[in-house]
Amino acid sequence: MMSATLLVLFLVLMLIRLPIAICLGLSSAVVMILFNLPMAVLAQRTVNALDSTPLLAVPLFIFAASLLSTSGVTNHLFELVRMMVGWIRGGTAQVSVLVSLIFSGVSGAALADIGALGSIQIKMMRKQGYSAEFASGITMAAATIGPIFPPSIPIIIFASVANVSAVKLLIAGIVPAVLITVLLMLQVGVMARIYKLPRDEVKFDWAAFGRKFVVSLPALAAPVLLIGGLISGYFGPTEVAGVTVAYALFIGKFIYRELDVKRIIAAARDTVDATGSVLFIVATAALFAWVLTMDRLPATASAFLLDLSDNPLILLFIVNVLLLVVGMFLESIAAILIIAPIITPALTAAGVDPLQLGIVFVLNLMIGLLTPPVGMSLYMVSIIAKMPLHRVIRGALPFLIPLFLSLLAVTCIPAISTWLPNLLG
Repeated sequence: MMSATLLVLFLVLMLIRLPIAICLGLSSAVVMILFNLPMAVLAQRTVNALDSTPLLAVPLFIFAASLLSTSGVTNHLFELVRMMVGWIRGGTAQVSVLVSLIFSGVSGAALADIGALGSIQIKMMRKQGYSAEFASGITMAAATIGPIFPPSIPIIIFASVANVSAVKLLIAGIVPAVLITVLLMLQVGVMARIYKLPRDEVKFDWAAFGRKFVVSLPALAAPVLLIGGLISGYFGPTEVAGVTVAYALFIGKFIYRELDVKRIIAAARDTVDATGSVLFIVATAALFAWVLTMDRLPATASAFLLDLSDNPLILLFIVNVLLLVVGMFLESIAAILIIAPIITPALTAAGVDPLQLGIVFVLNLMIGLLTPPVGMSLYMVSIIAKMPLHRVIRGALPFLIPLFLSLLAVTCIPAISTWLPNLLG
């Protein structure tokens, strides 16, 4: 009864369009009053949820991405990759995918990728004759690579909720992210032939490429530094995030010479805004999850799932359907914080590797960013491209094919997620 009341209140608050953190916190507080739960828990659970070392990586990665974007790193990366593959048919779209993979090595969030790269990518493709729908669609689809490839804010949050090694789970995202990149590039290649997509006017020249490579090398070294630190075991996610911020400050100030005090303060202000939103959701979702736990919903859900089947693959497909629906209506971080504690015990008991489950979980919710009615990528690109929402949705549809194929592969083949972290010990 308590869980049912909580979920009904939560849905009502969502329907009247209150912010997700308010929906989580207010519905939890009302249920605690109605069912005479100790109100001291309200403060204790919300504060304790933020007392987490791995979560400290979240503001640091946001700050690092903001600094690198302010330093002009995205422009250098775009021009470098443009020289490499821009000359082929549909080349600028291929550039968008590759740059998203490289930049994801410092951003950790899909919306950060769209914010840093979206305007550059869409403007360049529109200038060369791509349709606005295609340009917006590939920009959104490529941004899903960011939360899969390390660093990843959703993966760090999943690891903290599900009690999984954050380092192993971040490394588990490398191969799936590369798979998504390859499938997106194949999709662009097929569409380039069908729709006769334009070629970029850029010409490959070894001397110009060499100069641009030297200029871009500090930017290219950032994801190498980050992933190398994780794989070596010298750094955890939080330490790597701190090192990345220091590196971003160094290259922005002394190599690219774009950072000054004013821009650093602006980046810090953006970081505070973004971090406040994320951690407010984390705190209120922890309270929401506690109320559900008090009503034994996680245990009930685990028993229900295991009664349906004890086959790990069937359970993963059930979870995929659930998360794809949830991702259409619920913000990804809130969905992780609410649902992961409920379903993780059942699937791990059935033999699903927590590393595979984490990647499947996050990939489902990233696909949700491209689906209405609450797909945040749709709204963000609509603003950047100055397009009505229905045209942005139309542009996203073809690129759901490679994303669903990636999800199918990660679901059916555990080694895609587990091979690399197990190989590295």
